[in-house]
Amino acid sequence: MTTSKIALITGGSRGIGKDTALSLAKQGTNVLLTYQSKEAEALATVAEIQALGQQAAALQLDTANVAAFDAFYARVTDTLATTFGAERFDFLINNAGSGLGASFAETTEAQFDHMLNVHFKGVYFLTQKALPLLHDGGRIVNISTGLTRSVFPNRAAYASMKGAIEVLTKHQAHELGPRRITVNVVAPGAIATDFSGGIVRDNPQVNAHIAEQTALGRAGLASDVGGVIAFLCTDVAGWITGQRLEVSGGMHL
Repeated sequence: MTTSKIALITGGSRGIGKDTALSLAKQGTNVLLTYQSKEAEALATVAEIQALGQQAAALQLDTANVAAFDAFYARVTDTLATTFGAERFDFLINNAGSGLGASFAETTEAQFDHMLNVHFKGVYFLTQKALPLLHDGGRIVNISTGLTRSVFPNRAAYASMKGAIEVLTKHQAHELGPRRITVNVVAPGAIATDFSGGIVRDNPQVNAHIAEQTALGRAGLASDVGGVIAFLCTDVAGWITGQRLEVSGGMHL
Protein backbone atom coordinates (compact mmCIF):
# COMPACT_ATOMS: atom_id res chain seq x y z
CA MET A 1 0.00 0.00 0.00
CA THR A 2 1.12 3.57 -0.72
CA THR A 3 2.53 5.64 2.13
CA SER A 4 2.25 9.01 0.36
CA LYS A 5 -0.97 10.95 0.54
CA ILE A 6 -3.01 11.38 -2.62
CA ALA A 7 -4.63 14.50 -4.05
CA LEU A 8 -7.44 14.63 -6.60
CA ILE A 9 -7.25 17.91 -8.51
CA THR A 10 -9.85 18.90 -11.09
CA GLY A 11 -8.49 20.89 -13.99
CA GLY A 12 -4.96 19.95 -13.01
CA SER A 13 -3.28 20.01 -16.41
CA ARG A 14 -2.50 23.73 -16.65
CA GLY A 15 -2.67 27.09 -14.90
CA ILE A 16 -3.39 27.16 -11.19
CA GLY A 17 -4.35 23.49 -11.20
CA LYS A 18 -1.01 22.44 -12.66
CA ASP A 19 0.97 24.60 -10.26
CA THR A 20 -1.02 23.12 -7.38
CA ALA A 21 -0.26 19.62 -8.61
CA LEU A 22 3.46 20.33 -8.81
CA SER A 23 3.48 22.10 -5.43
CA LEU A 24 1.80 19.11 -3.81
CA ALA A 25 4.23 16.72 -5.52
CA LYS A 26 7.13 18.72 -4.09
CA GLN A 27 5.56 18.13 -0.65
CA GLY A 28 5.59 14.38 -1.28
CA THR A 29 1.98 13.99 -2.37
CA ASN A 30 0.85 11.72 -5.19
CA VAL A 31 -1.56 13.34 -7.66
CA LEU A 32 -4.60 12.21 -9.63
CA LEU A 33 -5.61 15.08 -11.89
CA THR A 34 -8.45 15.62 -14.32
CA TYR A 35 -8.63 17.37 -17.66
CA GLN A 36 -11.56 18.17 -19.92
CA SER A 37 -10.10 17.99 -23.43
CA LYS A 38 -6.34 18.62 -23.45
CA GLU A 39 -5.02 15.11 -22.85
CA ALA A 40 -1.51 15.89 -24.08
CA GLU A 41 -1.12 18.70 -21.54
CA ALA A 42 -2.47 16.44 -18.79
CA LEU A 43 -0.02 13.67 -19.62
CA ALA A 44 2.84 16.18 -19.72
CA THR A 45 1.89 17.32 -16.23
CA VAL A 46 1.77 13.69 -15.09
CA ALA A 47 5.32 13.26 -16.42
CA GLU A 48 6.50 16.36 -14.52
CA ILE A 49 5.02 15.00 -11.30
CA GLN A 50 6.68 11.64 -11.86
CA ALA A 51 9.98 13.42 -12.48
CA LEU A 52 9.61 14.87 -8.98
CA GLY A 53 9.46 11.32 -7.62
CA GLN A 54 5.71 11.04 -7.06
CA GLN A 55 3.07 8.83 -8.61
CA ALA A 56 0.52 10.49 -10.89
CA ALA A 57 -2.32 9.78 -13.29
CA ALA A 58 -4.83 11.76 -15.35
CA LEU A 59 -8.52 11.11 -16.03
CA GLN A 60 -10.91 12.90 -18.38
CA LEU A 61 -13.78 14.75 -16.67
CA ASP A 62 -16.32 17.37 -17.64
CA THR A 63 -17.20 18.91 -14.28
CA ALA A 64 -20.41 20.35 -15.72
CA ASN A 65 -21.78 16.86 -16.46
CA VAL A 66 -23.12 15.69 -13.11
CA ALA A 67 -24.65 12.59 -14.69
CA ALA A 68 -21.13 11.31 -15.45
CA PHE A 69 -19.83 11.54 -11.89
CA ASP A 70 -20.70 7.99 -10.81
CA ALA A 71 -18.79 6.57 -13.79
CA PHE A 72 -15.93 8.98 -13.07
CA TYR A 73 -15.59 7.78 -9.49
CA ALA A 74 -15.63 4.19 -10.69
CA ARG A 75 -12.56 5.11 -12.77
CA VAL A 76 -11.06 6.90 -9.78
CA THR A 77 -11.47 3.76 -7.68
CA ASP A 78 -9.76 1.65 -10.34
CA THR A 79 -6.93 4.18 -10.74
CA LEU A 80 -6.37 4.42 -7.01
CA ALA A 81 -5.91 0.66 -6.88
CA THR A 82 -3.81 0.18 -10.02
CA THR A 83 -1.63 3.31 -9.96
CA PHE A 84 -1.42 4.21 -6.29
CA GLY A 85 -2.11 0.94 -4.47
CA ALA A 86 -4.79 2.70 -2.43
CA GLU A 87 -8.51 2.61 -1.78
CA ARG A 88 -9.06 6.26 -0.85
CA PHE A 89 -7.50 9.66 -1.34
CA ASP A 90 -6.71 12.50 1.06
CA PHE A 91 -7.16 15.86 -0.65
CA LEU A 92 -9.81 17.15 -3.06
CA ILE A 93 -9.02 20.38 -4.91
CA ASN A 94 -12.04 21.73 -6.80
CA ASN A 95 -10.14 23.85 -9.31
CA ALA A 96 -11.65 23.20 -12.76
CA GLY A 97 -13.55 26.08 -14.29
CA SER A 98 -14.03 28.51 -17.12
CA GLY A 99 -14.69 32.23 -17.31
CA LEU A 100 -17.49 34.30 -18.81
CA GLY A 101 -17.12 37.87 -19.97
CA ALA A 102 -20.70 39.10 -20.27
CA SER A 103 -22.60 41.89 -18.58
CA PHE A 104 -25.54 41.16 -16.29
CA ALA A 105 -27.89 42.64 -18.90
CA GLU A 106 -26.53 40.54 -21.76
CA THR A 107 -25.92 37.17 -20.07
CA THR A 108 -28.02 34.45 -21.70
CA GLU A 109 -29.76 31.66 -19.84
CA ALA A 110 -27.48 29.14 -21.56
CA GLN A 111 -24.38 31.02 -20.36
CA PHE A 112 -25.81 31.26 -16.85
CA ASP A 113 -26.59 27.54 -16.76
CA HIS A 114 -23.07 26.67 -17.90
CA MET A 115 -21.55 28.81 -15.15
CA LEU A 116 -23.92 27.22 -12.65
CA ASN A 117 -23.06 23.67 -13.71
CA VAL A 118 -19.29 24.19 -13.85
CA HIS A 119 -18.76 26.36 -10.81
CA PHE A 120 -21.48 25.41 -8.35
CA LYS A 121 -23.66 22.40 -9.15
CA GLY A 122 -20.71 20.39 -10.45
CA VAL A 123 -18.55 21.23 -7.44
CA TYR A 124 -21.43 20.48 -5.06
CA PHE A 125 -22.11 17.00 -6.34
CA LEU A 126 -18.55 16.05 -7.29
CA THR A 127 -17.60 16.72 -3.67
CA GLN A 128 -20.67 14.96 -2.31
CA LYS A 129 -19.87 11.84 -4.32
CA ALA A 130 -16.21 12.01 -3.24
CA LEU A 131 -17.02 11.62 0.46
CA PRO A 132 -16.95 7.79 0.59
CA LEU A 133 -13.47 7.84 -0.99
CA LEU A 134 -12.05 10.69 1.08
CA HIS A 135 -10.05 9.76 4.16
CA ASP A 136 -11.14 11.05 7.55
CA GLY A 137 -8.76 13.87 8.41
CA GLY A 138 -8.59 14.85 4.74
CA ARG A 139 -8.78 18.26 3.11
CA ILE A 140 -11.10 19.93 0.63
CA VAL A 141 -10.05 23.16 -1.05
CA ASN A 142 -12.57 25.02 -3.18
CA ILE A 143 -11.48 27.75 -5.58
CA SER A 144 -13.30 31.07 -5.65
CA THR A 145 -12.25 34.49 -6.93
CA GLY A 146 -11.39 37.97 -5.72
CA LEU A 147 -14.50 39.04 -7.64
CA THR A 148 -16.71 37.99 -4.73
CA ARG A 149 -15.22 40.91 -2.78
CA SER A 150 -14.70 43.55 -5.47
CA VAL A 151 -16.26 44.20 -8.86
CA PHE A 152 -14.67 43.88 -12.31
CA PRO A 153 -16.81 44.52 -15.42
CA ASN A 154 -18.76 41.70 -17.08
CA ARG A 155 -18.27 39.03 -14.43
CA ALA A 156 -21.69 38.98 -12.71
CA ALA A 157 -22.65 35.36 -13.43
CA TYR A 158 -19.21 33.92 -12.79
CA ALA A 159 -18.72 35.82 -9.55
CA SER A 160 -22.19 34.90 -8.33
CA MET A 161 -21.43 31.19 -8.63
CA LYS A 162 -18.20 31.67 -6.72
CA GLY A 163 -20.12 33.52 -4.01
CA ALA A 164 -22.27 30.43 -3.67
CA ILE A 165 -19.12 28.31 -3.35
CA GLU A 166 -17.92 30.48 -0.48
CA VAL A 167 -21.17 29.94 1.43
CA LEU A 168 -21.10 26.22 0.64
CA THR A 169 -17.55 25.98 2.00
CA LYS A 170 -18.69 27.09 5.46
CA HIS A 171 -21.50 24.54 5.54
CA GLN A 172 -19.19 21.77 4.33
CA ALA A 173 -16.65 22.65 7.02
CA HIS A 174 -19.34 22.43 9.69
CA GLU A 175 -20.86 19.17 8.47
CA LEU A 176 -17.55 17.42 7.80
CA GLY A 177 -15.89 18.58 11.00
CA PRO A 178 -16.80 15.37 12.86
CA ARG A 179 -14.72 13.50 10.27
CA ARG A 180 -11.83 15.94 10.86
CA ILE A 181 -12.03 17.00 7.21
CA THR A 182 -11.12 20.66 6.77
CA VAL A 183 -12.79 22.70 4.01
CA ASN A 184 -11.44 26.04 2.90
CA VAL A 185 -11.72 28.34 -0.08
CA VAL A 186 -8.86 30.04 -1.91
CA ALA A 187 -9.82 33.17 -3.84
CA PRO A 188 -7.22 34.17 -6.44
CA GLY A 189 -7.05 37.67 -7.83
CA ALA A 190 -6.44 38.31 -11.52
CA ILE A 191 -3.98 35.64 -12.68
CA ALA A 192 -1.96 35.64 -15.91
CA THR A 193 -2.96 32.22 -17.31
CA ASP A 194 -5.07 31.08 -20.27
CA PHE A 195 -8.23 31.50 -18.14
CA SER A 196 -10.94 33.59 -19.87
CA GLY A 197 -9.02 33.39 -23.11
CA GLY A 198 -5.79 34.54 -21.52
CA ILE A 199 -6.95 38.16 -21.24
CA VAL A 200 -4.82 38.96 -18.18
CA ARG A 201 -1.75 37.25 -19.62
CA ASP A 202 -2.02 38.39 -23.23
CA ASN A 203 -3.66 41.84 -23.16
CA PRO A 204 -1.02 44.42 -22.13
CA GLN A 205 -3.62 47.05 -21.28
CA VAL A 206 -5.57 44.70 -19.00
CA ASN A 207 -2.38 43.44 -17.37
CA ALA A 208 -1.18 47.00 -16.72
CA HIS A 209 -4.54 48.06 -15.31
CA ILE A 210 -4.52 45.13 -12.89
CA ALA A 211 -0.97 45.95 -11.82
CA GLU A 212 -2.08 49.50 -11.03
CA GLN A 213 -4.91 48.18 -8.84
CA THR A 214 -2.69 45.72 -6.93
CA ALA A 215 -0.66 46.62 -3.84
CA LEU A 216 2.26 44.43 -4.90
CA GLY A 217 2.35 46.06 -8.32
CA ARG A 218 1.71 43.26 -10.81
CA ALA A 219 -0.85 40.73 -11.98
CA GLY A 220 -0.74 37.36 -10.29
CA LEU A 221 0.85 34.18 -11.61
CA ALA A 222 -0.24 30.58 -11.18
CA SER A 223 2.87 30.06 -9.06
CA ASP A 224 1.53 32.64 -6.58
CA VAL A 225 -1.49 30.46 -5.87
CA GLY A 226 -0.59 26.77 -6.18
CA GLY A 227 1.69 26.77 -3.16
CA VAL A 228 -1.00 28.35 -1.00
CA ILE A 229 -3.45 25.60 -1.93
CA ALA A 230 -0.78 23.02 -1.19
CA PHE A 231 -0.13 24.66 2.19
CA LEU A 232 -3.76 24.08 3.16
CA CYS A 233 -3.07 20.36 2.67
CA THR A 234 -0.20 20.29 5.18
CA ASP A 235 -0.33 19.25 8.82
CA VAL A 236 0.56 22.81 9.79
CA ALA A 237 -2.76 24.03 8.33
CA GLY A 238 -4.84 21.41 10.12
CA TRP A 239 -6.59 23.92 12.41
CA ILE A 240 -7.84 26.08 9.52
CA THR A 241 -11.36 25.32 8.29
CA GLY A 242 -14.32 27.20 6.91
CA GLN A 243 -12.11 30.11 5.86
CA ARG A 244 -11.73 32.25 2.74
CA LEU A 245 -8.10 33.00 1.87
CA GLU A 246 -7.68 35.62 -0.82
CA VAL A 247 -4.46 35.37 -2.85
CA SER A 248 -4.49 38.55 -4.90
CA GLY A 249 -1.38 40.53 -4.05
CA GLY A 250 -3.61 43.12 -2.39
CA MET A 251 -5.84 43.84 -5.39
CA HIS A 252 -8.49 46.50 -4.78
CA LEU A 253 -7.62 47.10 -1.13
